[in-house]
Amino acid sequence: MAWIDIIQPEEAKGELKEEYDAAMKRAGYIAQVLRIQSLNPKSLHASIEFYKWIMHGPSGPSELSRAEREMLATVVSQVNHCFY
Repeated sequence: MAWIDIIQPEEAKGELKEEYDAAMKRAGYIAQVLRIQSLNPKSLHASIEFYKWIMHGPSGPSELSRAEREMLATVVSQVNHCFY
């Protein structure tokens, strides 16, 4: 199994603390998918913004509704045995 160094929420400072605080406000917890990006807060921020654009932004070229995007994400997570 791979090992990825992460910065725990109680150790976060600066930009990373801001991202963790925003995650807590959004979801009430800090998901592991965010924590594994903790060594590069700018990359983490870009990843979160991309996710929000894909999942919550206008349909754009995909023509999928928000509900369809959420359903697709749920099915993919289930297939990949991701429980979040």
